[in-house]
Amino acid sequence: MHPDPQGALAVYRQNLALLRQEHTNQQELPDMKFFLFGMGNRTKLIYQKGRLMEAQTGHIVEQWRVQQALIVPSEYLVHLTLMDSTTVQIREDENGVWIHQPGKSPQLVKGTRNRLNLPTFADKKYGPVLRVLHHEVLINIIAGKPVPNFLVYSRPWFRDAALMGMVMQQTNNLHLIKDWIMKIRDPFDRNNRGISEADNLGQVLFLVSLVSDQKHPAVKMVLDSVKRFGKPLLPSVTDTIAVRPIAQSSTAPHLPDKIYLSGKTDYAEHPVFQTKWIKYGLKSLGLPDPYTIPTVYDSYSALFWWDYTDQHVPGKPFNESSGRNYPYLTWAEDHFNSRTGTLVRRGMVGSVDYPLSWEQQASEANYAGMTILDKNLMKQKLSFPHTWHAAEMFLLLIE
Repeated sequence: MHPDPQGALAVYRQNLALLRQEHTNQQELPDMKFFLFGMGNRTKLIYQKGRLMEAQTGHIVEQWRVQQALIVPSEYLVHLTLMDSTTVQIREDENGVWIHQPGKSPQLVKGTRNRLNLPTFADKKYGPVLRVLHHEVLINIIAGKPVPNFLVYSRPWFRDAALMGMVMQQTNNLHLIKDWIMKIRDPFDRNNRGISEADNLGQVLFLVSLVSDQKHPAVKMVLDSVKRFGKPLLPSVTDTIAVRPIAQSSTAPHLPDKIYLSGKTDYAEHPVFQTKWIKYGLKSLGLPDPYTIPTVYDSYSALFWWDYTDQHVPGKPFNESSGRNYPYLTWAEDHFNSRTGTLVRRGMVGSVDYPLSWEQQASEANYAGMTILDKNLMKQKLSFPHTWHAAEMFLLLIE
């Protein structure tokens, strides 16, 4: 059993307070007093109001008459003081989810024995917060599939999965989604009303690079599919727009047959974002890259912060409404700005201890899945935690 849950919660709250001091934009969230167990490929469980139940079936695993419940997100722990003053702890570790009672051997919860890696991040400024964000990424892996939120999304989104993959690469957890990546054949997830979104192509190549190589069957399918999104980069496109200087050889001749990618992403054209993704995917696998990033304004350009940051046309930042409903957008934008030497902190931080990530008003989410926690969440069209948001926060804060 954890020896000092009160002390651990105090340390976590101090760390969270420090985060809120430095990232002052705050979003009020309902304080549901729950915790999710079952990271990675484990049975998903919810603790709430004295009950530990399976999240997808509602089946009650255990229930207690509780005097006080102490939820310690950074320790993956719920500490219960029962009406008879005895204590129970539900805790998740690298081997499974356990129920601890004084004087008894720990009880492994059925369906949760599955190995994963849970770093402490003790050497990081936001160590306790990083542990929670890591949890919010891993909790949304279900049957080997990385989804944005397992209660409201039934299928993976390649965009979200790519950011989740970046987190899992850092924490040595790629084995959790390797089988899913190896089975990818369609280079489009088609989650936005069946549209084949151009950015998916680079994301699939990157995901493949995490666990495989150029021989993966999806690679050929991407290379065949990408041709229909290629557009010629005409001299007038770059010659007539004032842009931030792009580092390139002064002796390199202009190539009239340069091409870039352009198609739909979130129902709009985002050629810079899409071209950066295909270039990064090709580079990740050591494949030839014929693409040139167009020097045009693209509102999604700042979402791509890990490479090609010098090839960007500045414009309007995401508005406050976007930052509240889709907070991964402003966290990614903050990361881009930090990489380019501008200290801007617009990313939203929630008002509750847990969870730290969310999404609201998403067009393709089935919010009925949130009623297992509270029916009002469906009315508010609010889901939490959310993997893209958690991953963006994690990847910025760990630096």
